[in-house]
Amino acid sequence: MRTNRAEKKRAALREGLEAERPFVAVGAHDAMSSQLIGSYGFDAVWVSGFAVATMAHALPDLNLTTMTEALEAAVRIDGATDLPVLADCDNGFGGLSNVVRTVIEYERAGIAGVCVEDNLFPKRNSLYKGESKRELVPVEEQARRIRAGKAAQETDSFVFVARVEALIAGHGVEAACERADAYADAGADAILIHSKDKSLGEIEGFLGSWGGLGKTPLVAVPTLFPDYTDQELYDKGFSMIILANHPMRAAVGAMEQVLDTLRRERKASAVDPHIAPVDHIFELVGTKEAIALEESGG
Repeated sequence: MRTNRAEKKRAALREGLEAERPFVAVGAHDAMSSQLIGSYGFDAVWVSGFAVATMAHALPDLNLTTMTEALEAAVRIDGATDLPVLADCDNGFGGLSNVVRTVIEYERAGIAGVCVEDNLFPKRNSLYKGESKRELVPVEEQARRIRAGKAAQETDSFVFVARVEALIAGHGVEAACERADAYADAGADAILIHSKDKSLGEIEGFLGSWGGLGKTPLVAVPTLFPDYTDQELYDKGFSMIILANHPMRAAVGAMEQVLDTLRRERKASAVDPHIAPVDHIFELVGTKEAIALEESGG
């Protein structure tokens, strides 16, 4: 049963990467957010390493969460949705052997695919604006890791997305193209190219220079260039668009607002207009149906 479900999700992810329309994933930080994403008509769920570190463990996104912790979160999120789940696995949690184990464990757990970046361990989050030294795994070594990860797959359907951080690290378009070529040649099923340039100038430069455009699906995470629609990004050459952390950030903002109101007003009713009714939570998780099943005797 789980194998059939996993294969169905992996097929959906692969079909989405080849579709003639934008394939849109939204980031989930827990099972409930995963379920809600499916309810609003999106195509896939993204399990953000940033969200797992910060929301599940209240830790900075600096490779402080382990592969086991990240996998546990991905399994819970996957179990709450019928959509394919693509899991952010940072830099594979270490060296080549760690990348291989990551592929094996996520595939066996039924996840549709993983995304592995070329940031050196310990990683620095791409969105971090502070002064921070950022080093990348040498391109030949990262290609070797991708090749080994792909070779470790037990099925052909499992998806490996290779994330290129060359533009984030300030290495330029030529270096980004070199890495994308090497990763695609190593067997990556898709390339995620990231940039901090809100004008999209760097991305446009990459799209205009990379020889693999149209051959290997491209993935965009437009957190830092948010004014472009998914269709606009698709028209530029991106197959998959990941809205990576917006439900997580919405949850934090809402909790801070409610807690501040409770601190000031000192009564529960003060926040009633701003929070979901308890009955709505019961409804979302199928409480009525579960009770009816118990009382029917099966």
